[in-house]
Amino acid sequence: MPTPVTGLSADLRRTLANNDLIVFDGNCVLCSRFFRFILRHDRQQRFRFATAQGQLGQRLYSELGLPLDDFETNLVLTGGQIHQNLDAFAAAMTALGWPWRALGLLRHLPGLVKAPLYHLVARNRYRIFGRRSTCLVPEPSLRARFMDTV
Repeated sequence: MPTPVTGLSADLRRTLANNDLIVFDGNCVLCSRFFRFILRHDRQQRFRFATAQGQLGQRLYSELGLPLDDFETNLVLTGGQIHQNLDAFAAAMTALGWPWRALGLLRHLPGLVKAPLYHLVARNRYRIFGRRSTCLVPEPSLRARFMDTV
């Protein structure tokens, strides 16, 4: 279930106003691949980005009551709603349009299926896909799409 941005502090709501945002673990290879995938297929450049390790990511995770050092979920903010876990992936895919929009159907999986499946991958992502020794730093051509960096 998405969290409305109206539950966030007024200062954070102002920062996020009128932005579709993806917050991802900049040390996670799988999460960085997700970020690169979105960059490649977001033809309208709808999404902006922040790493979970950066100031904005830390503020969001804190206000949502999520751990500030173990980022088991990416956050996807679209249409005034903050999505987590598999629903975040589904929301991002839906926003990309066809054919990726079809993957948005994943959000309709029963919670008893999607939660354990998502958490199995999330808990093992470093072991399976690897971990960066440093947080992702966007190249100059992408910096305008980042809302903050570490």
